[in-house]
Amino acid sequence: MTTDAEDPTLTIDELAARAGVTVRTVRFYGTKGLLPPPVIGPRRVGRYGRDHLARLALIEELQLQGMTLAAIERYLGRLPPDLGAHGLAVHRAVVSSWAPDTAETLTRAELERRAGRPLDGADLDRLTAMDVVERAGDTFRVDLGLLRLGVELLDVPLSQEAILAARAALLEHARAAAHEMSRLLRGEVAQRDARDVRSLSAHMQPLVVQALLTAFQRSLKEELRGWLKEDGATAGPS
Repeated sequence: MTTDAEDPTLTIDELAARAGVTVRTVRFYGTKGLLPPPVIGPRRVGRYGRDHLARLALIEELQLQGMTLAAIERYLGRLPPDLGAHGLAVHRAVVSSWAPDTAETLTRAELERRAGRPLDGADLDRLTAMDVVERAGDTFRVDLGLLRLGVELLDVPLSQEAILAARAALLEHARAAAHEMSRLLRGEVAQRDARDVRSLSAHMQPLVVQALLTAFQRSLKEELRGWLKEDGATAGPS
């Protein structure tokens, strides 16, 4: 398993099993530069970590959306080189949102395998509250596009109330942005037929989602920088 310190501790066989791919696939992605090289440990054994696992999940999601290997290479090449597991999970959630439905019904064992960790009752309650998981008797209806991000949030030192309040705020503003975008597009396609409208929507959706993600990330960084400056000014010289 991967430690809390996120040290690379997975062998290539363990990484492949966790990601649901073959060892040959992992090696192929490595030779193509889609996957960073492992950390070489004792006895020259390569070790992989959460970043590798998250990148593999993103690659598989991009393939599910029909992207060619060359397109995936270009997509990954535009990502920040130091993007970690959490950032990769966010991008995977964005990519999976392009699909009309990414939910599956899983057993508890299958859910934990997809999550990459055991899940206790409190974890399941939190994932359910975030609408990542929906209980259905002895099985779980799981939004696979949000699962990895939801699992990451299990370790965030925030109360469930704070996470749900943040989710509500994001949904409110996302709906407002979607409404405004719909109004703008409606004016552009008013004189076009239904096929043109569907085609424009299909091409615009991933671009708009990516633009929203980028704008939000930049805005959040600015807010955090301002917050840290205010804290520094309050603390004064030590």
